[in-house]
Amino acid sequence: MGKTLKSIKMIEQPGEHSYVFSKYIDPIVRVSPGEVVEILTKDAFENQITSGDDVPSKILGDYLNPQTGPIYIEGAEPGDTLVAHIIDIEPTRDWAVSVMKENFGGLTATDLTRTLHEPLPEKVWIYKLANGMLTNNERLNFPWRPFLGTIGTAPEIEAVSALTPFDHGGNMDVPDTKPGNKVYLPVRTEGAYFYTGDCHAGQGDGELCGVALEIAAKVKMKFELIKGKEIKWPRIESDTEYMVVGSARPMEDAARIAYAELIDWMVELGWEKFEAYQALTQIGNLYVGNMVDTYYSLVAKIQKKYVHPGE
Repeated sequence: MGKTLKSIKMIEQPGEHSYVFSKYIDPIVRVSPGEVVEILTKDAFENQITSGDDVPSKILGDYLNPQTGPIYIEGAEPGDTLVAHIIDIEPTRDWAVSVMKENFGGLTATDLTRTLHEPLPEKVWIYKLANGMLTNNERLNFPWRPFLGTIGTAPEIEAVSALTPFDHGGNMDVPDTKPGNKVYLPVRTEGAYFYTGDCHAGQGDGELCGVALEIAAKVKMKFELIKGKEIKWPRIESDTEYMVVGSARPMEDAARIAYAELIDWMVELGWEKFEAYQALTQIGNLYVGNMVDTYYSLVAKIQKKYVHPGE
């Protein structure tokens, strides 16, 4: 007889979504390492903006990025590392949305960068998803490139806004949190308290206007625990690259965090510290995930072929 296939656990928020990463919220489900789950997520606006005629300021409240969670990971303890294997991201509707919002974005005055000019006008773009492309018009026509805008664990003490990226992960908006990659997250509370949401159908470096191609989605993933392995900042691994995300203001501090933590990872893999510093100087890569949030996120990366020469 053939093996009996295990059913995949479907996870959907049973009540109101969380707008913080926190250990003070009751878990919605418990998941064992190795168990494959499918997590249903709403878009950054909790699916409230549906038409090009909508006015964001009249619809949206004070919070963005509803999170599905917390998900309790069995066996996770402070000092462990949680590895989230992103297997697939499927859209649960055939359109995505982007908006221009008052006092939000990379090229306008914001609550954190005050100027005296008037807010930019509000505008909504609806993109139809078909045949692997998202289309608003002939010029605004882009490929399907899904990833998780927010992914993280609960901090040790504080609750952190779902709009904020930091050392727990959070709203990093980095396109490498995508299917096929592994995201390493610190465990700072029993059960890890994992959250995710804010799926993007695509995004350019920096998320310039502050809003990517926002979409509701179903995320297939499984979890792994590395016991007794403590990391300070989120890490990402693909088939070909090692990456670390740093989030801070000013932007150069985010870059410093990302590169310094990548050096630490290379040292764990057998490199001498200053030789790793030299290697990243010559062959490292760096890109901006977001330049619009409360903290900016930058990703430092190196190709595995340079870390493991001769293999």
